[in-house]
Order: sequence, then structure tokens, then C-alpha cells
Amino acid sequence: MLSGGLAERGYDWWWHSLTGYHEVTGEARGFFFEYFAMNPLLGGDEPVLGQLPANKSSGRRPSYAMLNAGAWGDRPVQIHNYYGINQATFDPERLDARIGDALVTETALSGRAVATDDDVRAHPEWMSDAGDIEWNLTAKKVLTYDLGFAASRPFRWSRAFQMFWHVQGVKTEYAGTITLDGERYIVMPSTSAGYQDKNWGEDFTNPWIWLNCANFTRAGSDEPLPLTCLDVGGGTPVVFGRRLRRKLIIGFFLEGRLYDFNFSKFWTQPGQRFDCRTDGDSITWEIEAWTRSARIEIEFSCPKDEMLFMNYENPDGAHDHHELWNGGNARGTVWIFARKGGRETLIGE
Repeated sequence: MLSGGLAERGYDWWWHSLTGYHEVTGEARGFFFEYFAMNPLLGGDEPVLGQLPANKSSGRRPSYAMLNAGAWGDRPVQIHNYYGINQATFDPERLDARIGDALVTETALSGRAVATDDDVRAHPEWMSDAGDIEWNLTAKKVLTYDLGFAASRPFRWSRAFQMFWHVQGVKTEYAGTITLDGERYIVMPSTSAGYQDKNWGEDFTNPWIWLNCANFTRAGSDEPLPLTCLDVGGGTPVVFGRRLRRKLIIGFFLEGRLYDFNFSKFWTQPGQRFDCRTDGDSITWEIEAWTRSARIEIEFSCPKDEMLFMNYENPDGAHDHHELWNGGNARGTVWIFARKGGRETLIGE
């Protein structure tokens, strides 16, 4: 998506998150892998890092391709590796991106990200933790969440939104292996609880709220629900330079049927209210949204000690999100209701 003005003031990334199981202990662990491009028209053979003091003082904007990979849990970790934009290739017609030796397509992703303790101490501009992670995975995207006209060609062409979002794999099945600091994890399609999306634009929303889950059971049952997943995203959208009040887009698939609560689809008579709290030992979300035909209630929480602060700089080199809580071990409940003639019927919990 980095053409026109976004080529010199824009970012584009492909995000994957999933669950793997330790090959010896069977312990479950959440992982993420992100392939990231920043201001490609300004780059060359070496990465230009916006947090480098010389670049900050001169106002030089960042330009690079980046791998961001890591895990949540007892020792959450994010590892950033940067490459000159000339060390990466991106197919403009389909998902086929290569950053150094790492690759991502619609059906596969692989790579390695490494940062030593000495690297981290010597390069605070990397905004990275120390660690060594390698992955080799296949991906089967089972369900796609289409956000509608907000990500359509006219809105992309006009750069109407400051931040765009597309969810090609709201439910994705992964398979393969991950090795983190010498510990090997096995990823299986039926238990990977996978998710894939992409974001692009000229800046990030602030505040920024995102919640997804692809591992549901009905209340009172241990049986996994097929084709059931949740995705919530939003914050404070900026449209044609105008900052809107806080808004969310919510998609919930229940056994393959989509219940869509999208503030931009005005003809559905959407409404919503939500609260995200960061006090205490957990991050908590309480969300309610409705249309003419359905209503949803969402309550989730994630323990802070299993989360990390995700580090991003924007295309101008500003590091504006200093407490961007990011985790992979949230737990919660969704209630979905049908609405008709002023009456509501509980469809599922």
C-alpha cells in the first residue's frame, strides 16, 4: 500500500499471532510475527532509524524494513531486526514480502530475529529486547473479516483515514515450528488459535484498542466452537484530517455467521459504549455494541505480568505510544443477542 505520498510518509505491516506448544512439556505459549515497512522511498542499503539521536536532531524520517517477533507469557519478549529498504522486496499485487532471508506470503511465513544483551545496551534506538527466535510456518486463512467501504479503493486512493485496517485471516490455522532461545514449540492447525491482519497509513490511532480471540467454547462446555472468533479494533479515527470521537469496529463470527458492529455502516443503526481500564494487575475491556438486528456484550481481561509494551515509531520518527499494552493471554466472555421488534433473544454465551 506504500505508493504515492505514503511511500515517503507511511507504514505498512503484516501481523500474525498464534499459539504453539513446547515439544517436551506441552506448555502453551502465544507468539507474534510482524513484517514491517516504513517510508520506503526515503531508504537505501542501510536502515534509517528514527530514534537515533542524530536523526531525531536533524529531523530525518525513518526508512527501513523490520522484523518484529516475540512471545507473551512468563517472560514476554519483542525482538526487532532492521534492514535497509533495498534488502527487502514487496509484491504490489499480492502478499509476497521478503525482508532479508525472512518471507511472508498468503500461505507461509518464516524467518529469524536475534538481538543480544550487548546489542540492546548499545542500540536503544532499536527499541528491542534481547532474544533469539526462529519460525517456519504454514498458514491457512479460514475466515476473512471485511471492514467494508472504509478500506475500499476510493478511501485508500484519497488516503481518507490516518490508519487503515484489513483482516484477511481473522481465523487462521497455522502449522510448523518455532524456536525461542533454544526451546522448540510445535504449532498445530487445530490448536493454533491463529490470527492475521494488516495495518497501513501515515500514523497510528491514539488511544489504540485491539482485541481478538479465535479460541471459544460455549459456556459450560470444553468443546471448541468451530468457525467462531472475535475481532475488535479502533480508538480515535482520523478521517480527512478530522479526529472523530472514540470508535470501535467489532466483528464476531459464531459458527461461521458474522455479526457485524461497524460504526461506519450507518444504515445498520449502530451504537456502542466501551471502557478499557489499565489500573490494577490486569488490562480489562468492557464493550457493548448494537445494530437494528443484534447486540453484543464483551468482557475480557489480560494479566499485566504476561504482557509487554509494544514499541513503534511513526513515519515522522515520533515514539508516541509509551504504554501500548500488548498481550496474548486474554480470557473472557461474549454474549450475543438477536433483536427484533423491540425484543432480544440470547443466541450464545
